[in-house]
Parts: sequence; C-alpha cells; structure tokens
Amino acid sequence: MQNTRIFTTAFASVYPHYIQKAEKKGRTKEEVHEIIFWLTGYDEKSLQKILMDRTDFKTFFDQAPQMNPNTTLITGVICGYRVEEIEDELMRNIRYLDKLIDELAKGKKMEKILRTV
Repeated sequence: MQNTRIFTTAFASVYPHYIQKAEKKGRTKEEVHEIIFWLTGYDEKSLQKILMDRTDFKTFFDQAPQMNPNTTLITGVICGYRVEEIEDELMRNIRYLDKLIDELAKGKKMEKILRTV
C-alpha cells in the first residue's frame, strides 16, 4: 500500500465525495460529520477551518484533537486491504475513515458504526 499521494491531498477535495456517497444512499451530511468527529475529536468549527484552509490528510490526522481509542474495533476490508493490518498509521487512519463512511452508505446503524454497542 504505497499510495502516499493521498497524504498530501487536501481533505476538502475528498470530503464532498464522503457526503455524496452517504447522501446517495439516503444518509446525511450530519451523519458523516458525526463519524469524522467520533474518529478524530474535531468539532464543527474545526472541521470548517480544515475545509477552508484545504488542510492535507497528513495534517488532518496529525493535528486531530483525539483519535478515538475504539479505532482498534474497526475491522474489515477496504480497497482490498484489511484495515486492521495496515502498518502505516496515517494510511490506516485514512482507511478507517473510508471504512466508516462505507458502513454508513451500506445502511449500518450509527451505534454500530461508532462502535458504541
């Protein structure tokens, strides 16, 4: 898994795809935000700043207020890789977010997505 170009990609350039993927399946922008906030500890104000500043993925995750300690409960395959086996921490965090958005689009309940049950 050597696609490090994503590390320098602006989060704001991928963010609309997360929203579109969710909304296409009847989910909401608010649910996408809830996932982002749960995973990273960001809030609405800090997320809007990240989007406006076009912060890259590396900085987005490096400066995350608090990565959720339950990220280790996120398992499964995304883009052909088991997320729990990805060695590079940044790539694993990016794939965690991808996996959670996929689960949202597949209709999973938020309690299951956020690993609260």
